[in-house]
Amino acid sequence: MTTVRHSFDAATRVSRGLSDIIEKLVNDPDREAPPTLGDVRALLRERNSEGARLHPQDETSSLNELDRLIEEYGTDALAIDFVAAKASEGLSRVIQAAVDDITMPRAPTLGRVREAMLHGLTARLIGEGAIDEDDESVLLAEIEDLIRRYGEHAPAETVIRFE
Repeated sequence: MTTVRHSFDAATRVSRGLSDIIEKLVNDPDREAPPTLGDVRALLRERNSEGARLHPQDETSSLNELDRLIEEYGTDALAIDFVAAKASEGLSRVIQAAVDDITMPRAPTLGRVREAMLHGLTARLIGEGAIDEDDESVLLAEIEDLIRRYGEHAPAETVIRFE
């Protein structure tokens, strides 16, 4: 089985549409085994034969994108490695504050944002009313999870959620 784990590049190269499709399959409570890229392909083919729940152009585009991923990583690659993780709204505010902070190095990493959070960035944002005081421990756990997934040297700005 091909393992991509911690490949920041793999998840960021997946379109939002395909990432959403993969994420739904990964989060399916009825699945017993973790889905692979081959499983995602089977799901898309099944949807296509059932009358396509997506616009046909989107379906074809997702299948083409998935085929390129399968060529590179194989059908046995774990699908979860291709879900583009994004920060919550609160953590996105924290990361944006770090990006905008002139005392931070340009393009801060996830590790540097965590350090800034531990050294007062989160407290400052709570004081400004930008984030809720109750979210402080949740935000720290969230950045720790992103660091486990992508590594502390991954650029923090790439996980900001823009909605």
